Amino acid sequence: MVTSGDGVDDSYRSLPSLYLAFLSIWFFSAFSWTAYTYKTRHFQWNNLQLTLTSIPLIKALQLMLSFLFWYSCFNFQACSLWMSFGVYVTGVLFQTAAFVSFLLISHGYCIMCEHLSLYDRRSTAALACVFYLTLVGYKASVPYFTVLLLLNYFISFYVIFHHISQNLLVLREQLSVIENEDVRAMHDAVYKKYIMFKKFQGAMQMVATAETVIYMNICDSSESYWLRLLIREWAQFCIFVYIGWIFRSQDLAPHFSVMPDTKCKGETLMPPIYSIEMDAATFKEFSSHEWHIGLPTSTIHDECSKNEVLVIIQHPRAQRLRKLDAFTHCTDCFAETDVNTNSSSCQIQKYS
Repeated sequence: MVTSGDGVDDSYRSLPSLYLAFLSIWFFSAFSWTAYTYKTRHFQWNNLQLTLTSIPLIKALQLMLSFLFWYSCFNFQACSLWMSFGVYVTGVLFQTAAFVSFLLISHGYCIMCEHLSLYDRRSTAALACVFYLTLVGYKASVPYFTVLLLLNYFISFYVIFHHISQNLLVLREQLSVIENEDVRAMHDAVYKKYIMFKKFQGAMQMVATAETVIYMNICDSSESYWLRLLIREWAQFCIFVYIGWIFRSQDLAPHFSVMPDTKCKGETLMPPIYSIEMDAATFKEFSSHEWHIGLPTSTIHDECSKNEVLVIIQHPRAQRLRKLDAFTHCTDCFAETDVNTNSSSCQIQKYS
């Protein structure tokens, strides 16, 4: 091992250049992602987009601190303890934030449902806290934390792949019912969600493989550290660019945002949209235990009701859309009605 005059191994001399290069790449990516998300916010703007935006920003901060630490070591002969601590903290935060985003996507957050249920929020928070603590212990070389971290990875990836498989199963069932009953209004939206989850499943398989290779690497020589760093950083960047591109803000299929407030436990309502037509006289006497005009604005104790639907009534032969001037309210529910009450027929669409 050859050391420089300040006592730092010369095999690490290439690290400042590597960290500066990756800092430029991640900073440009973070800026581009933020600008693109803001520019296309009218297509899709939700909390998942904000969560994904925070990840490259944290990574850029970690790389900046890493560059400053190694640059000061070789050029100013001063290796700051506080700078190294900042690298340590931001590295743990980056991995935790990435892990939380993977969990949110696997639950179908902002894709299959608008909000997570209370149980899902608690389980996600618990897994994130345990992951953070075990990662801190592993980075600090605390005994036995390597085993705990590997166990945590196993449980976490099992949870992620389990939820992905559940969502894919639900989407396949919805597509099957839509095709069998020839309900085409939601086909493109459901198929788009299915493709997104299939791509995310492949991305998570790449993440699991990369993490396995990293932790199985037993070569700790300082001479090859720069090569291991180069491979790890490129792998992380490519994976996150791929996942970010899948769930970017974009002009999605019509009715893509039609989703329940929280995922229901039990039987899934399918398909997510129906259409029927009836004349005004029939609609006046319309009564059904399965169809309800209105949608509860909130659920009690995060429980989903199987009868939560939204019914929109409009004239099917209208040449252009007209603004609704009648909006009726009932307790914890609402309905939108057509302004033309004398129309000879009405069209009802059911969203679940």
